Amino acid sequence: MLDVFSDRALVAAMLAFEAALAEGEAAEGIVPASAAAAIAAATRGEVDVDALVAAARSAGSLAIPLVKTLTATVAARDPAAAAYVHWGSTSQDVIDTAMVVVTGRALDLIGRDLDRLVAALDRLARTHAATPILARTLLQPAQVVSFGFKVVAWVAPLVRARERIARARAAALKVQLGGAVGTLGALGAKGDAVARRVAERLGIGAADPWHVQRDDWVALGCEVAILCGSLAKIGGDVALLAQGEVGEVAEPAGEGRGGSSAMPQKRNPVAALAAIAAGVGAPQHAATLLASMRQAHERGLGDWQAELAAWPALFFSAHGALAALADAISGLEVDAGRMRANIARQHGTVFAEAAAALIAPTLGKQKAAAIVGALAARSAAGEGDLDALVRTDAAFAAVDAAAIAAAFDVDAAARRAGDVAIARLHRLATSTSGDSR
Repeated sequence: MLDVFSDRALVAAMLAFEAALAEGEAAEGIVPASAAAAIAAATRGEVDVDALVAAARSAGSLAIPLVKTLTATVAARDPAAAAYVHWGSTSQDVIDTAMVVVTGRALDLIGRDLDRLVAALDRLARTHAATPILARTLLQPAQVVSFGFKVVAWVAPLVRARERIARARAAALKVQLGGAVGTLGALGAKGDAVARRVAERLGIGAADPWHVQRDDWVALGCEVAILCGSLAKIGGDVALLAQGEVGEVAEPAGEGRGGSSAMPQKRNPVAALAAIAAGVGAPQHAATLLASMRQAHERGLGDWQAELAAWPALFFSAHGALAALADAISGLEVDAGRMRANIARQHGTVFAEAAAALIAPTLGKQKAAAIVGALAARSAAGEGDLDALVRTDAAFAAVDAAAIAAAFDVDAAARRAGDVAIARLHRLATSTSGDSR
């Protein structure tokens, strides 16, 4: 991702735009074919990227020194052709379009590792569809579900994010060609035709000029930020499950992975760390994009530049988290025995709702809850497991022993959650089987 948004990559994309512009204009008879050929040839030569970046600091735009340098290069070969460099275009055209081109590559990287992560999570969910684990609400033990059920809650938002990003990509990755104020005035009646030719040559969509209309572009950025939030959720859960006192999962071990400079025994969840960090940073990047939408009149002053600075940072965060989690989830160590032991430590209290349901039809829901709540408090105080207390309580005298056993069946609860998980995975697969990624 660093390579995708590097200065060199951006300059190369800008030069590709200049070549496509000249060739498109030649095809429409606006510039001589010989001039277009000379310009295209010049864009393929070596460029001093560092010098361009240095010059951009005072010029206020990377496009200005780039066009100046390209013009000089063309003039050295064909003085007549130099007059047609950047014909009818403006600085924002070349920079926005270059950002569109490199963002397409960035989304390819995100798509690759998002697919890896979704596939790894799908396998994990199916493998542990019926593995019992505590569900936790407000960070406290709640009921028994399955680990597969928990994993489905990780993967489902990613599948939806993949669909939304694909739609946002189609809307946002379009050529920017409007000229000085967006009218394409220098190209006359052939402006739209040239724009279509440029888009086709660069492999992106055609569009009306969108210099100060940033809605589709920012919407794409916001979808990437939302993806970061979903990744942070996974990272946060993995980190909590990996705590020593819980010990239900662990990231893959390896030389130099998750170590500490001071404590040799440490095995830190570094992929979770990366995902959480992405979730922390993404809202600020998205906020910058949203705030930058107020671009004044026909060309933004400062807003556009702030957007340009925030854009790559958002993609760095997203891809770093994706790559880390895709690797970690593929080798995640799951301790089913520890999961079951942590359930047993609750002494049956996580089945209180199921127990209350056994007597609620005759006593009413509130009274049943009060009776079982009192029994659960006794269990928590060390008087015995809740199921044993239930069996000896007068309120349950008329309840069949098999029904009580079923209410406290760890594996049955996990299987029910597993059935829900598999059904949801099936619906996810069905809903995306016709996507156009």
